Amino acid sequence: MSVPAIAAGRERRQPAFERYLNILGPLAMIVAIGVVMAVFEPRFFRITNIRIILQDAAIYMVLGMAMTLVITGAGIDLSIGSIAALSAIIMAIFIKDLNVAVYAAMLMALIVGVGCGLVNGLIITLLRVPDLITTLSMDLVFRGLALVLAAGAVLQRFPEPIPAIGRGRILGDTVPIPIVIGLVVLLIGVFIYRYTPLGRYAIAIGGNRESAMLSGINVRRNKVYHYMLMGGAAALAGIMLTGRLNAVQATVAEGFALHTIAAVVVGGTVLFGGRGTMLGTLVGVILLSMVTNALVILRMAFFWQLVASGVIIVASVSFYSYLERRGKGGSE
Repeated sequence: MSVPAIAAGRERRQPAFERYLNILGPLAMIVAIGVVMAVFEPRFFRITNIRIILQDAAIYMVLGMAMTLVITGAGIDLSIGSIAALSAIIMAIFIKDLNVAVYAAMLMALIVGVGCGLVNGLIITLLRVPDLITTLSMDLVFRGLALVLAAGAVLQRFPEPIPAIGRGRILGDTVPIPIVIGLVVLLIGVFIYRYTPLGRYAIAIGGNRESAMLSGINVRRNKVYHYMLMGGAAALAGIMLTGRLNAVQATVAEGFALHTIAAVVVGGTVLFGGRGTMLGTLVGVILLSMVTNALVILRMAFFWQLVASGVIIVASVSFYSYLERRGKGGSE
């Protein structure tokens, strides 16, 4: 059986209306939040606040693109926050302590991120350690390295273009640069997912690993590529976060992994692999950013943000699991 046939077969098992539900579900939640905020806090719809929501979402657009590919391929990466922190710390050290040119330091950060992803991928494929255990363990390793290198210091005041990447604006000071970066990365993700072997192989591997191997797919190599892409995306997110704060320390980005996974799953990507959607990831990212922003505007305590995010995740996963079971039941 050919690779396109495996991927196409995986997609066909989901009825057409259910494919739309993957997007319509989160969109309905967005509309519901909008209606509630229109009643209780109309300033939620001010242009400045919408810009804040999208700017908050931009980093998770970058992370969500790669995480969608990883999860579609039946993987998961819990180390992306530590990779982002380690990459940003190394970039800062190169700029502040070694006087390396800023673009070279940014390139080094991306190389570090890709390298961390490579390490994750090799441990998973060569040592055959489960993805969850590998990335959870390496999260501790990468975070520890960041703490050692930073030595407790807060590195700040970086030269351009780092601040511009994190909080700059274009088109008459109206469109934040992070939003542009996030959308461009997602568009690249759509291209990879739909039109390249890397995306098609992810669907095939996540749908049925054994069938993918029998069809000639090098599963190990593609898994490594997925994690390398994830590491590079995490490094870019670290650069964006550093630019937004114009500072970095080793403890930043601690919630990146769970927030990103939540957005991807809420958007309709199947947590156990085989099916994903970049558009759904975009919707999921915006939904979670809206929830956080709405609770801040309503002056709710931080722990209520965690409660709301958790409820949305559980509700979404339960709904998609129901659709999955229903689809399997209908095909038997």
